[in-house]
Amino acid sequence: MACFFRSRIAAKLGRTLQQSEDAFIPALSAIPVFKKQQTADFKLSISTLRISGILPSSGDIQLQTEDLATRLKQDSVVEDISAGCGVINFKVNRKLLVQKMLEPFGKEEDVKFGLTSELFNTLKRGTTLVEYSSPNIAKKFHAGHLRSTIIGNFIANLKQSLGNNVIRMNYLGDWGMQFGLLGAGFGQFGCQEKLKQNPLQHLFEVYVQVNKEAEHNEDMKQAARDFFRQLEQHESEAVSLWQQFREITVDEYQHIYKRLGVHFDIYSGESFHQDQAQEVVQQLQSQGLLKTSEKGTGVVDLSPAEDMSSVCTVLRSDGTTLYITRDLAAAIDRKAKYHFDEMIYVTDKSQENHFHQLFHILLAMGHSWADRCKHVPFGLVRGMKTRSGEVVFLEDVLDEARARMLHNMSQSKTTKEMDNTEDTAENVGISALIVQDFKGPLLSDYTFDWDRMLQAQGDTGVFLQYTHARLRSLIRRNEGAKAAIFDPSLLFDQTSITILQHLLRYDEVLYQSAQDLQPKHLVNFLLKLCHLIASAHRELPVKGSSQDVAQARLRLFSGACSVLANGMRILGITPVDKM
Repeated sequence: MACFFRSRIAAKLGRTLQQSEDAFIPALSAIPVFKKQQTADFKLSISTLRISGILPSSGDIQLQTEDLATRLKQDSVVEDISAGCGVINFKVNRKLLVQKMLEPFGKEEDVKFGLTSELFNTLKRGTTLVEYSSPNIAKKFHAGHLRSTIIGNFIANLKQSLGNNVIRMNYLGDWGMQFGLLGAGFGQFGCQEKLKQNPLQHLFEVYVQVNKEAEHNEDMKQAARDFFRQLEQHESEAVSLWQQFREITVDEYQHIYKRLGVHFDIYSGESFHQDQAQEVVQQLQSQGLLKTSEKGTGVVDLSPAEDMSSVCTVLRSDGTTLYITRDLAAAIDRKAKYHFDEMIYVTDKSQENHFHQLFHILLAMGHSWADRCKHVPFGLVRGMKTRSGEVVFLEDVLDEARARMLHNMSQSKTTKEMDNTEDTAENVGISALIVQDFKGPLLSDYTFDWDRMLQAQGDTGVFLQYTHARLRSLIRRNEGAKAAIFDPSLLFDQTSITILQHLLRYDEVLYQSAQDLQPKHLVNFLLKLCHLIASAHRELPVKGSSQDVAQARLRLFSGACSVLANGMRILGITPVDKM
């Protein structure tokens, strides 16, 4: 694995410059590969050594590079050392490269590949709480919640794979005046029979009707206020109806989550923290942080000069709490209950200011752990429509992705006979959705494009799945040719070496993803791997090769298949075996 070579090169540098080998690990990286182009395997950044104080920061950087390169000697691991522009390039022994990179796949250690790297020693491991998805109850699952759901799932998967204890939390929008409207409206327009048949559709219809009614009917507005007051005072009839709405919603949402391959450890919600929110207000008051504005609202002054030029409202003039007050209570409660080491919120970028204020107030209250809370914002998806027009519900998007994929598979000459065509189309369609979403920076808006997203060729989720299915088919067909021992010298050709050089980068890609929580690094690494595998299928045939050559090539393809499948699972994609 890459860590073997990285630590050997670092040890060589440590001996030469009388430093700990750990000091060189951040400056060493695997060199990105280009098809048909021979490159060295690792490079050492001299500017990184200057910044860290290992080399003097003054003087000509190129002279430093060439001087250090001449002081480093080849050995049984490193067979060539050369100075580049501000970098030193290292080419490792080819036999060792093949052996060390493919060793784990002969020992059934493929799931750990890249995850035991020394790069991760600098990452703090502990309990990570990830809050994501967080739709509003009593409504069908809106397509707008797709991004939070899949991004949060990726972050939770990544953190877990790197050895953290991960708590996956869905913080439902289950409180507020809209439930007053829905409760009052259900009394007038609701029907328990319809609620059983199509729960969320019926609640949606009731909500639309009651909103129309409330626009011109003051009695309806008052009934809504009364119902919500009954909820806040825990009156049993109101609470029982609200609870029914909540349970129905969670049950319906779990069907969607199952389709997406997403699960949660905890379904929380604003309702859990309504009483605690009042306690937060009292704490703010006793700490002298709560001020009263001219409008009579309760505010916290966030301005550096403490001149009320920037305030955050935490209390309405009638004494009721707001969303941010409940978020403050939720954060404090979670820290006490789950003892997290970090908490990550995944929401769209419109809430950036909300989280800035939330973390600011928590710190002002003396909660130093708020420094370990992070908001991961994302941009908007434009043009998400189905054939029937504007899309509102995620179920429609998933159904359409499956239907389009089924159609494409039925038209393809390469589609294999399979028992579960619908399930395969579903998995491949969801992969396409995820990869389209993850290819660029999360903060960017992007335009949804059905045709581009579902292409079998090109950088798509379909291409990832097609490559995985093709590799699995190759391995199945040649089950008898698999062997525990193979001859590394049969994989010295440039096509094989390029794949192995690319695999050297896997731990670096995971490390980079762990640093900025962006899935694009892993997606682009896997897409590049698939392009390299496509070339290898043409240039390294297993069928018709001698037994020794077939065994060696199968080990290479098996290793590539394992890394592809592991990476896909971190992204939240279920790899398919036939397609």
